[in-house]
Amino acid sequence: MDTITHTLFGLSLYGSIGKDKMDKRTKMSYLFTSVGASQIPDTDVISQLWDTEGLYQMWHRGITHSIFLTPIWALLFYVLCMVIFKVKDKRLFYLGWLAVIIHNTSDLFNAWGTGYFEPFSQMRITFGTIPIIDFVILSILGSSFYVSRKLRETGLKKPYIFRVAWLLIIFHVGLQSLQGYYYYQKYNQDYKQIALSAGFIPTTFQVITKQEGTVKIIEDGIFQRSKVQYVLESKEDADLDYLFSKSPKAKTLYQWSPFVVITDDGKKLGVYDPRFYRNGQSFLYEYIAH
Repeated sequence: MDTITHTLFGLSLYGSIGKDKMDKRTKMSYLFTSVGASQIPDTDVISQLWDTEGLYQMWHRGITHSIFLTPIWALLFYVLCMVIFKVKDKRLFYLGWLAVIIHNTSDLFNAWGTGYFEPFSQMRITFGTIPIIDFVILSILGSSFYVSRKLRETGLKKPYIFRVAWLLIIFHVGLQSLQGYYYYQKYNQDYKQIALSAGFIPTTFQVITKQEGTVKIIEDGIFQRSKVQYVLESKEDADLDYLFSKSPKAKTLYQWSPFVVITDDGKKLGVYDPRFYRNGQSFLYEYIAH
């Protein structure tokens, strides 16, 4: 998910907690943990500063997004709250743990995926059933903040509003994922390789298929007919060893993506991820000039 959504996740976690009996420092520690732990896995972006071997594509959403690292992040925030706010509350550990798990798990559902089981597996897990910016989720969270302010004087406690919002988000993600599973199975019998990329409009998907050297990008959805948007030819006999020796980033992209389109027109030799193909090009494209 994007940074704004992760921030709202943290704020809504904080909003779902009853704080009537908390003092100011305790409230600050809960806010710090909710928002901070919801963001901490994305600190891996600083690895760009020392990446000299073209490995950033694998480092980003890699070990920092591992499910096995989540209790370490939680412990970090528990200790920081003791040091900064002088608050020792074991519930802060569990709050931080939950926030990091939500961050890492939610990132599984969009096309970028995560190294969820690193360091024991380098495989990038991606379901592709939620767009990286999901306007339904943003609408649910935005509405919960609006309603919590409007109903402050009605006696309805704010935590319940945010808890309902979380249930709606879970329902939305579950519904989208069921649809994604259906479309995956629909095309699975006809194509050797398949990847999904959810559209910004709910219930719409791009199904990216590869059979030998042909890649098709198919748009499908509940309220529309299946339509082939692009047919791309991949030069499967191109010399990738030569490409990788000249462009480490190309090798990283090849390992990171579910599958790639290989280009070789005599002038450029490269690979790109077809899940991000728009208007004649993919923004995840690495190549060298012949």
